[in-house]
Amino acid sequence: MQAQQDPKALTMLIAGKRVGATHGATFERRNPLDGEVASRAPAATVDDARAAVRAAWDAFPAWSNTGPGERRALLMKAADRLEAKIEAFQAAMAAETGASGLWAGFNVHLAAQGLREAAAMTTQIAGEIIPSDVPGSLAMGVRQAAGVVLGIAPWNAPVILGVRSLALPLACGNTVVFKGSELCPATHGLIADALDEAGLPPGVVNFITNAPKDAGAIVEALIAAPAVRRVNFTGSTRVGRIIATLCAEHLKPAVLELGGKAPCLVLDDADLDAAVNGVAFGAFANSGQICMSTERIVVAESIADAFVDKLAAKARALPLGDPRDGPVVLGSVIDMATVARCNALIDDALAKGATLLCGGRADTTLMPATLLDHVTPDMQIYREESFGPVKGIVRVKDDEAAIACANDNAYGLSCAVFSRDIARAMGVAKRIESGICHINGPTVHDEAQMPFGGVKSSGWGRFGGKAGIHEFTELRWMTVQTTPRHYPF
Repeated sequence: MQAQQDPKALTMLIAGKRVGATHGATFERRNPLDGEVASRAPAATVDDARAAVRAAWDAFPAWSNTGPGERRALLMKAADRLEAKIEAFQAAMAAETGASGLWAGFNVHLAAQGLREAAAMTTQIAGEIIPSDVPGSLAMGVRQAAGVVLGIAPWNAPVILGVRSLALPLACGNTVVFKGSELCPATHGLIADALDEAGLPPGVVNFITNAPKDAGAIVEALIAAPAVRRVNFTGSTRVGRIIATLCAEHLKPAVLELGGKAPCLVLDDADLDAAVNGVAFGAFANSGQICMSTERIVVAESIADAFVDKLAAKARALPLGDPRDGPVVLGSVIDMATVARCNALIDDALAKGATLLCGGRADTTLMPATLLDHVTPDMQIYREESFGPVKGIVRVKDDEAAIACANDNAYGLSCAVFSRDIARAMGVAKRIESGICHINGPTVHDEAQMPFGGVKSSGWGRFGGKAGIHEFTELRWMTVQTTPRHYPF
């Protein structure tokens, strides 16, 4: 078992060896609050990226032929190693991204569940017997590992999404190149450490880091590599379009989980306390920096005043502060660009008639929970993803107007509906254009076994469970002729 890495002297993992960048270059990630160096990581070159792919390809034949029981045992051990690092993850996330200890701990536990769920799936990679019109032909649909999988994960839920980028691909018999985020290399490095310590064979998991200026060239080289057979990316829709274009150019299947503008519909018969609690969690967990974050609070006019009063009171009470100083709900947002974007959304909404209920403009990355009431379609916050703790409330007349508002957006990842009438809520949910919908629950919810993904500009493909097996395996048609076959000549 290796000693804990110094976050200011990180290494990559290629072919089972701890290495720096070819030319020794490094880059720094600084804390968003005070600018102190949080981590220092290798600035990989294109040659380093290609070396990681070669290592993964060399390891693929043996790993893909490793029995499911052995793969399961190693992934279970990796889950234990991950959970043992919870304090290191909390420190790394606070330093690199300003995340609260609560959010970091949630990340670690859910990521460990993801590894254990993937371990359980090693014996669920099943095919089928398909009836053939050829006498004596045993025809089968067989699922096999695809090859090298490229996993690219973001900074906002770094442990959950980092593990998701590799756990099920590994369970399916693929090998992995895991490209860490430039904004949290130490956090992502801890995931690589856990898998390495669990005893996965050299080259099965390869971890590389790169300086921000090199990201485009590194990603392009990785996708272009012939051995890379699948790409899975979680991040912004803007970058997702670039990834999709590169994958199309090289004919690489991809799973893309991109941006969101999740609506939460509070119908006129909703349990207001349950709705307030669900909306507050969905809107302000990790300071609203989650792809599933509640971005549009759509509430029936007849109950809006009572609901808004309760929600604003809860939002005002949410603890805000530097997560390194003690427990908070809202820590730092990722950078001042987020502050500038959210301030601009606030200014635009107020100039066009919105009402500020709580919070407001910020001049540091400690942004308070902010609610804007009476949001209308001509306001930028109605359509644009804030990806911060600034949320708009839209008042609507009835269910039809609520559904129209929910669908009046380019995104379609998550949504929620609050109502005491489950049949009514189901009817509404079926008409909302999203990959995920929760009734009487928050828009922010994830379980490793569920088919996770979006529609429209929120991406394509599904992570999780049997849906994920479909994404990370090849389905082959194979036959065995069991009797003499007649040919026409």
